[in-house]
Amino acid sequence: MAKIIISGGGTGGHVFPAIAIANAIKAMRSDDDILFIGAKGKLEMEKVPAAGYRIEGLAIAGFQRRLTLKNLSFPFKLLGSMIRARKIVSDFGPDVVIGVGGYASGPVLRTATSMGIPALIQEQNSYPGVTNRMLATKVQKICVAFAGMEKYFPAKKLVMTGNPIRQDLAGLEGKRIEAIGHFGLSGSRTTVLVIGGSLGAGTINKSVFNCLKARKPEENIQWLWQCGKYYFENLSKDLKAAGLIPGENGLHLHAFIDRMDLAYSASDVVISRAGAIAISELCATGRPVILIPSPNVTDDHQTKNAMALAHRKAAILIQDNEAEVKLADVLGGLISNKDLQGEMKKNILGMAVPDAADRIAKEALGLIKKGKA
Repeated sequence: MAKIIISGGGTGGHVFPAIAIANAIKAMRSDDDILFIGAKGKLEMEKVPAAGYRIEGLAIAGFQRRLTLKNLSFPFKLLGSMIRARKIVSDFGPDVVIGVGGYASGPVLRTATSMGIPALIQEQNSYPGVTNRMLATKVQKICVAFAGMEKYFPAKKLVMTGNPIRQDLAGLEGKRIEAIGHFGLSGSRTTVLVIGGSLGAGTINKSVFNCLKARKPEENIQWLWQCGKYYFENLSKDLKAAGLIPGENGLHLHAFIDRMDLAYSASDVVISRAGAIAISELCATGRPVILIPSPNVTDDHQTKNAMALAHRKAAILIQDNEAEVKLADVLGGLISNKDLQGEMKKNILGMAVPDAADRIAKEALGLIKKGKA
Protein backbone atom coordinates (compact mmCIF):
# COMPACT_ATOMS: atom_id res chain seq x y z
CA MET A 1 0.00 0.00 0.00
CA ALA A 2 1.29 3.45 -0.96
CA LYS A 3 0.43 6.87 0.46
CA ILE A 4 -0.44 9.66 -1.95
CA ILE A 5 -1.11 13.37 -1.42
CA ILE A 6 -3.10 15.39 -3.95
CA SER A 7 -2.89 19.11 -3.38
CA GLY A 8 -4.60 22.17 -4.85
CA GLY A 9 -8.03 23.49 -5.63
CA GLY A 10 -9.80 26.81 -5.22
CA THR A 11 -12.16 26.40 -8.18
CA GLY A 12 -14.09 23.57 -9.78
CA GLY A 13 -11.54 23.61 -12.60
CA HIS A 14 -8.92 22.36 -10.14
CA VAL A 15 -11.06 20.38 -7.69
CA PHE A 16 -12.97 18.08 -10.02
CA PRO A 17 -9.91 17.01 -12.05
CA ALA A 18 -8.12 16.27 -8.76
CA ILE A 19 -10.99 14.03 -7.69
CA ALA A 20 -10.94 12.35 -11.11
CA ILE A 21 -7.23 11.56 -10.66
CA ALA A 22 -7.90 10.13 -7.18
CA ASN A 23 -10.71 7.97 -8.56
CA ALA A 24 -8.43 6.71 -11.32
CA ILE A 25 -5.75 5.75 -8.76
CA LYS A 26 -8.33 3.96 -6.62
CA ALA A 27 -9.59 2.04 -9.67
CA MET A 28 -6.05 0.83 -10.30
CA ARG A 29 -4.96 0.26 -6.68
CA SER A 30 -7.84 0.20 -4.23
CA ASP A 31 -5.63 -0.15 -1.12
CA ASP A 32 -3.65 3.06 -1.59
CA ASP A 33 -4.21 5.78 1.00
CA ILE A 34 -5.02 9.18 -0.56
CA LEU A 35 -4.99 12.48 1.35
CA PHE A 36 -6.00 15.82 -0.15
CA ILE A 37 -4.59 19.16 0.99
CA GLY A 38 -6.55 22.27 0.05
CA ALA A 39 -7.18 25.86 1.06
CA LYS A 40 -9.52 26.55 3.95
CA GLY A 41 -12.81 28.07 2.91
CA LYS A 42 -12.49 26.98 -0.71
CA LEU A 43 -14.57 24.58 -2.80
CA GLU A 44 -12.35 21.56 -2.18
CA MET A 45 -13.17 21.56 1.55
CA GLU A 46 -16.74 20.62 0.62
CA LYS A 47 -16.40 18.61 -2.59
CA VAL A 48 -13.50 16.33 -1.62
CA PRO A 49 -15.18 14.84 1.49
CA ALA A 50 -18.37 14.47 -0.55
CA ALA A 51 -16.36 12.32 -2.97
CA GLY A 52 -15.21 10.12 -0.10
CA TYR A 53 -11.69 11.40 0.53
CA ARG A 54 -9.98 13.01 3.54
CA ILE A 55 -8.74 16.57 3.26
CA GLU A 56 -6.57 18.89 5.35
CA GLY A 57 -6.80 22.67 4.92
CA LEU A 58 -4.16 25.40 4.78
CA ALA A 59 -4.93 29.03 5.65
CA ILE A 60 -3.61 30.29 2.33
CA ALA A 61 -4.92 32.84 -0.18
CA GLY A 62 -3.60 34.19 -3.46
CA PHE A 63 -1.51 37.31 -3.94
CA GLN A 64 -3.60 40.10 -5.44
CA ARG A 65 -2.00 41.72 -8.47
CA ARG A 66 -3.73 45.03 -7.77
CA LEU A 67 -2.86 47.28 -4.82
CA THR A 68 -4.86 46.06 -1.83
CA LEU A 69 -4.51 45.77 1.94
CA LYS A 70 -5.07 42.01 1.66
CA ASN A 71 -1.54 41.66 0.32
CA LEU A 72 -0.14 42.78 3.68
CA SER A 73 -1.22 39.49 5.23
CA PHE A 74 0.01 37.35 2.33
CA PRO A 75 3.59 36.74 3.61
CA PHE A 76 2.27 35.66 7.02
CA LYS A 77 -0.32 33.32 5.49
CA LEU A 78 2.30 31.85 3.19
CA LEU A 79 4.74 31.24 6.05
CA GLY A 80 2.01 29.69 8.19
CA SER A 81 0.95 27.48 5.30
CA MET A 82 4.51 26.31 4.71
CA ILE A 83 4.83 25.33 8.37
CA ARG A 84 1.45 23.60 8.35
CA ALA A 85 2.21 21.83 5.06
CA ARG A 86 5.50 20.48 6.43
CA LYS A 87 3.73 19.04 9.46
CA ILE A 88 1.00 17.39 7.38
CA VAL A 89 3.49 15.94 4.89
CA SER A 90 5.82 14.73 7.66
CA ASP A 91 3.00 13.10 9.64
CA PHE A 92 1.40 11.42 6.61
CA GLY A 93 4.64 10.29 4.95
CA PRO A 94 3.55 10.23 1.30
CA ASP A 95 5.30 8.17 -1.34
CA VAL A 96 4.34 10.67 -4.06
CA VAL A 97 2.68 14.10 -4.19
CA ILE A 98 0.47 15.40 -7.01
CA GLY A 99 -0.11 19.14 -7.48
CA VAL A 100 -3.16 20.21 -9.50
CA GLY A 101 -2.81 23.98 -9.17
CA GLY A 102 -4.53 26.43 -6.86
CA TYR A 103 -3.52 28.15 -3.63
CA ALA A 104 -2.51 25.09 -1.62
CA SER A 105 -0.48 23.41 -4.33
CA GLY A 106 2.60 25.64 -4.02
CA PRO A 107 3.38 25.22 -0.30
CA VAL A 108 2.74 21.46 -0.40
CA LEU A 109 4.91 20.75 -3.44
CA ARG A 110 7.69 23.02 -2.19
CA THR A 111 7.66 21.11 1.09
CA ALA A 112 7.52 17.67 -0.50
CA THR A 113 10.33 18.30 -2.98
CA SER A 114 12.56 19.78 -0.25
CA MET A 115 12.06 16.51 1.66
CA GLY A 116 13.06 14.38 -1.34
CA ILE A 117 9.54 13.09 -1.99
CA PRO A 118 8.74 12.40 -5.68
CA ALA A 119 6.26 14.93 -7.07
CA LEU A 120 4.22 15.58 -10.19
CA ILE A 121 2.49 18.71 -11.50
CA GLN A 122 -0.70 18.61 -13.53
CA GLU A 123 -0.67 21.84 -15.57
CA GLN A 124 -4.09 22.49 -17.11
CA ASN A 125 -3.48 25.62 -19.14
CA SER A 126 -1.57 26.43 -22.30
CA TYR A 127 0.22 29.17 -20.35
CA PRO A 128 1.37 28.05 -16.88
CA GLY A 129 1.20 30.16 -13.77
CA VAL A 130 4.21 31.48 -11.88
CA THR A 131 4.04 28.82 -9.14
CA ASN A 132 4.18 25.86 -11.52
CA ARG A 133 6.99 27.44 -13.53
CA MET A 134 8.99 27.82 -10.31
CA LEU A 135 8.24 24.25 -9.21
CA ALA A 136 9.15 22.77 -12.59
CA THR A 137 12.82 22.38 -11.68
CA LYS A 138 11.94 20.49 -8.48
CA VAL A 139 9.35 17.93 -9.63
CA GLN A 140 9.95 14.72 -11.58
CA LYS A 141 7.03 14.86 -14.04
CA ILE A 142 4.83 17.59 -15.55
CA CYS A 143 1.56 16.44 -17.11
CA VAL A 144 0.21 18.87 -19.71
CA ALA A 145 -2.79 19.26 -22.00
CA PHE A 146 -1.42 21.52 -24.75
CA ALA A 147 1.41 21.22 -27.25
CA GLY A 148 4.38 23.56 -27.11
CA MET A 149 4.81 23.51 -23.32
CA GLU A 150 8.57 23.05 -23.65
CA LYS A 151 8.63 26.85 -23.91
CA TYR A 152 7.93 26.96 -20.17
CA PHE A 153 9.05 23.62 -18.76
CA PRO A 154 12.01 21.22 -19.13
CA ALA A 155 11.11 19.11 -22.18
CA LYS A 156 12.39 15.86 -20.63
CA LYS A 157 9.85 16.13 -17.80
CA LEU A 158 6.79 16.76 -20.00
CA VAL A 159 4.10 14.14 -20.54
CA MET A 160 1.10 14.87 -22.79
CA THR A 161 -1.85 13.53 -20.80
CA GLY A 162 -4.70 15.97 -21.40
CA ASN A 163 -6.93 17.32 -18.65
CA PRO A 164 -9.19 15.03 -16.61
CA ILE A 165 -12.91 15.51 -17.20
CA ARG A 166 -16.00 14.19 -15.46
CA GLN A 167 -16.79 10.59 -16.30
CA ASP A 168 -20.46 11.24 -17.11
CA LEU A 169 -19.51 13.02 -20.36
CA ALA A 170 -19.00 9.67 -22.07
CA GLY A 171 -21.76 8.36 -24.37
CA LEU A 172 -23.55 11.68 -24.85
CA GLU A 173 -25.30 10.73 -28.10
CA GLY A 174 -27.29 8.07 -26.27
CA LYS A 175 -28.56 10.67 -23.79
CA ARG A 176 -30.10 13.13 -26.24
CA ILE A 177 -33.72 12.03 -25.81
CA GLU A 178 -33.32 12.10 -22.03
CA ALA A 179 -31.71 15.54 -22.27
CA ILE A 180 -34.50 17.02 -24.38
CA GLY A 181 -37.06 15.82 -21.85
CA HIS A 182 -35.01 16.87 -18.81
CA PHE A 183 -34.80 20.51 -19.91
CA GLY A 184 -38.20 20.68 -21.63
CA LEU A 185 -36.64 21.40 -25.02
CA SER A 186 -37.98 20.94 -28.53
CA GLY A 187 -36.46 18.06 -30.47
CA SER A 188 -36.68 19.96 -33.76
CA ARG A 189 -34.95 23.24 -32.89
CA THR A 190 -31.24 24.04 -32.98
CA THR A 191 -30.09 24.21 -29.36
CA VAL A 192 -27.52 26.83 -28.33
CA LEU A 193 -25.92 26.03 -24.97
CA VAL A 194 -24.53 29.06 -23.11
CA ILE A 195 -22.10 28.43 -20.23
CA GLY A 196 -20.09 31.20 -18.60
CA GLY A 197 -18.76 29.06 -15.77
CA SER A 198 -20.51 28.14 -12.52
CA LEU A 199 -20.68 31.81 -11.45
CA GLY A 200 -21.74 33.07 -14.85
CA ALA A 201 -20.07 35.69 -17.03
CA GLY A 202 -21.40 39.23 -17.40
CA THR A 203 -20.10 39.78 -20.93
CA ILE A 204 -21.54 36.52 -22.23
CA ASN A 205 -24.90 37.28 -20.63
CA LYS A 206 -25.05 40.76 -22.21
CA SER A 207 -23.95 39.37 -25.57
CA VAL A 208 -26.59 36.64 -25.57
CA PHE A 209 -29.21 39.22 -24.53
CA ASN A 210 -28.25 41.22 -27.62
CA CYS A 211 -28.57 38.07 -29.76
CA LEU A 212 -32.06 37.46 -28.46
CA LYS A 213 -33.16 41.02 -29.15
CA ALA A 214 -31.72 40.86 -32.67
CA ARG A 215 -33.00 37.46 -33.73
CA LYS A 216 -35.82 37.02 -36.26
CA PRO A 217 -39.09 35.35 -35.14
CA GLU A 218 -38.74 32.68 -37.83
CA GLU A 219 -35.38 31.48 -36.54
CA ASN A 220 -35.68 27.89 -35.35
CA ILE A 221 -33.37 28.31 -32.33
CA GLN A 222 -33.72 27.52 -28.63
CA TRP A 223 -31.41 28.62 -25.83
CA LEU A 224 -30.21 26.55 -22.89
CA TRP A 225 -28.55 29.30 -20.86
CA GLN A 226 -26.63 28.96 -17.59
CA CYS A 227 -26.29 32.59 -16.56
CA GLY A 228 -24.90 32.17 -13.02
CA LYS A 229 -26.56 32.60 -9.65
CA TYR A 230 -25.23 36.15 -9.28
CA TYR A 231 -26.95 37.31 -12.49
CA PHE A 232 -30.12 35.22 -12.53
CA GLU A 233 -32.62 37.49 -10.75
CA ASN A 234 -31.73 40.75 -12.48
CA LEU A 235 -31.31 39.08 -15.87
CA SER A 236 -34.74 37.47 -15.57
CA LYS A 237 -36.26 40.91 -14.94
CA ASP A 238 -34.38 42.51 -17.83
CA LEU A 239 -35.45 39.76 -20.22
CA LYS A 240 -39.10 40.11 -19.24
CA ALA A 241 -38.91 43.88 -19.64
CA ALA A 242 -37.68 43.31 -23.20
CA GLY A 243 -40.54 40.91 -23.93
CA LEU A 244 -38.32 37.85 -23.70
CA ILE A 245 -39.97 35.55 -21.18
CA PRO A 246 -37.84 32.73 -19.73
CA GLY A 247 -39.65 29.46 -20.30
CA GLU A 248 -41.33 30.68 -23.49
CA ASN A 249 -40.40 30.69 -27.19
CA GLY A 250 -37.33 28.52 -26.73
CA LEU A 251 -35.70 30.52 -23.94
CA HIS A 252 -34.56 28.28 -21.06
CA LEU A 253 -32.71 30.29 -18.41
CA HIS A 254 -30.95 28.59 -15.48
CA ALA A 255 -28.88 29.99 -12.63
CA PHE A 256 -26.89 26.75 -12.60
CA ILE A 257 -27.08 23.47 -14.51
CA ASP A 258 -26.34 20.37 -12.45
CA ARG A 259 -26.56 17.85 -15.30
CA MET A 260 -23.92 19.18 -17.65
CA ASP A 261 -23.78 15.81 -19.40
CA LEU A 262 -27.40 16.29 -20.48
CA ALA A 263 -26.79 19.94 -21.35
CA TYR A 264 -23.96 18.99 -23.71
CA SER A 265 -26.01 16.13 -25.11
CA ALA A 266 -28.90 18.45 -26.00
CA SER A 267 -26.67 21.10 -27.57
CA ASP A 268 -25.87 21.70 -31.22
CA VAL A 269 -23.67 24.76 -30.70
CA VAL A 270 -21.97 26.01 -27.51
CA ILE A 271 -20.97 29.49 -26.33
CA SER A 272 -18.43 29.29 -23.50
CA ARG A 273 -15.59 30.86 -21.57
CA ALA A 274 -12.19 29.28 -22.21
CA GLY A 275 -11.04 27.81 -18.91
CA ALA A 276 -8.79 24.80 -19.34
CA ILE A 277 -11.25 22.24 -18.02
CA ALA A 278 -14.15 23.76 -19.96
CA ILE A 279 -12.07 23.38 -23.13
CA SER A 280 -11.18 19.78 -22.29
CA GLU A 281 -14.87 19.00 -21.80
CA LEU A 282 -15.75 20.71 -25.08
CA CYS A 283 -13.11 18.64 -26.89
CA ALA A 284 -14.59 15.46 -25.45
CA THR A 285 -18.16 16.41 -26.37
CA GLY A 286 -17.27 17.46 -29.91
CA ARG A 287 -19.63 20.42 -30.22
CA PRO A 288 -18.96 23.45 -32.43
CA VAL A 289 -18.05 26.18 -29.96
CA ILE A 290 -17.64 29.93 -29.83
CA LEU A 291 -15.12 30.82 -27.13
CA ILE A 292 -15.21 34.19 -25.35
CA PRO A 293 -12.18 34.16 -23.02
CA SER A 294 -12.39 35.93 -19.68
CA PRO A 295 -9.94 38.84 -19.46
CA ASN A 296 -10.03 38.68 -15.66
CA VAL A 297 -7.64 35.76 -15.16
CA THR A 298 -3.94 35.47 -14.39
CA ASP A 299 -1.67 36.05 -17.41
CA ASP A 300 -4.70 36.10 -19.76
CA HIS A 301 -4.41 32.31 -19.99
CA GLN A 302 -7.99 31.85 -21.24
CA THR A 303 -7.16 33.73 -24.43
CA LYS A 304 -4.11 31.53 -24.91
CA ASN A 305 -6.25 28.42 -24.30
CA ALA A 306 -8.81 29.59 -26.87
CA MET A 307 -6.12 30.41 -29.44
CA ALA A 308 -4.78 26.86 -29.18
CA LEU A 309 -8.17 25.67 -30.53
CA ALA A 310 -8.82 28.54 -32.93
CA HIS A 311 -5.48 28.00 -34.69
CA ARG A 312 -6.57 24.43 -35.45
CA LYS A 313 -10.03 25.51 -36.64
CA ALA A 314 -11.54 23.67 -33.68
CA ALA A 315 -13.30 26.76 -32.25
CA ILE A 316 -14.21 30.34 -33.08
CA LEU A 317 -12.60 32.96 -30.85
CA ILE A 318 -14.29 36.27 -30.02
CA GLN A 319 -12.49 38.67 -27.69
CA ASP A 320 -14.41 39.71 -24.58
CA ASN A 321 -14.45 43.40 -25.53
CA GLU A 322 -15.95 42.61 -28.96
CA ALA A 323 -18.52 40.00 -27.96
CA GLU A 324 -21.53 42.26 -27.37
CA VAL A 325 -21.26 43.56 -30.93
CA LYS A 326 -20.01 40.48 -32.80
CA LEU A 327 -21.66 37.45 -31.20
CA ALA A 328 -25.04 37.65 -32.98
CA ASP A 329 -23.46 37.70 -36.46
CA VAL A 330 -20.84 35.07 -35.68
CA LEU A 331 -23.39 32.73 -34.13
CA GLY A 332 -25.81 33.19 -37.03
CA GLY A 333 -23.05 32.41 -39.50
CA LEU A 334 -22.05 29.26 -37.63
CA ILE A 335 -25.59 27.94 -37.29
CA SER A 336 -26.28 28.44 -41.01
CA ASN A 337 -23.01 26.81 -42.13
CA LYS A 338 -23.30 23.03 -41.71
CA ASP A 339 -19.97 22.41 -43.46
CA LEU A 340 -18.17 24.64 -40.95
CA GLN A 341 -19.92 22.88 -38.07
CA GLY A 342 -18.78 19.51 -39.40
CA GLU A 343 -15.18 20.69 -39.79
CA MET A 344 -15.13 22.13 -36.26
CA LYS A 345 -16.61 18.94 -34.78
CA LYS A 346 -13.93 16.82 -36.45
CA ASN A 347 -11.10 19.12 -35.37
CA ILE A 348 -12.18 19.55 -31.77
CA LEU A 349 -12.79 15.83 -31.29
CA GLY A 350 -9.27 15.25 -32.57
CA MET A 351 -7.96 17.19 -29.56
CA ALA A 352 -9.88 15.13 -26.98
CA VAL A 353 -8.08 12.93 -24.44
CA PRO A 354 -10.84 10.91 -22.72
CA ASP A 355 -8.47 8.84 -20.56
CA ALA A 356 -6.47 11.78 -19.15
CA ALA A 357 -7.13 10.90 -15.49
CA ASP A 358 -5.82 7.37 -16.07
CA ARG A 359 -2.72 8.69 -17.81
CA ILE A 360 -1.92 11.08 -14.95
CA ALA A 361 -2.55 8.38 -12.35
CA LYS A 362 -0.12 6.02 -14.10
CA GLU A 363 2.57 8.72 -14.28
CA ALA A 364 2.19 9.45 -10.56
CA LEU A 365 2.22 5.78 -9.55
CA GLY A 366 5.32 5.28 -11.71
CA LEU A 367 7.21 7.69 -9.42
CA ILE A 368 6.64 5.55 -6.34
CA LYS A 369 9.77 3.73 -5.29
CA LYS A 370 9.90 0.00 -5.85
CA GLY A 371 8.56 -1.95 -2.93
CA LYS A 372 5.63 0.42 -2.59
CA ALA A 373 4.50 0.21 -6.22
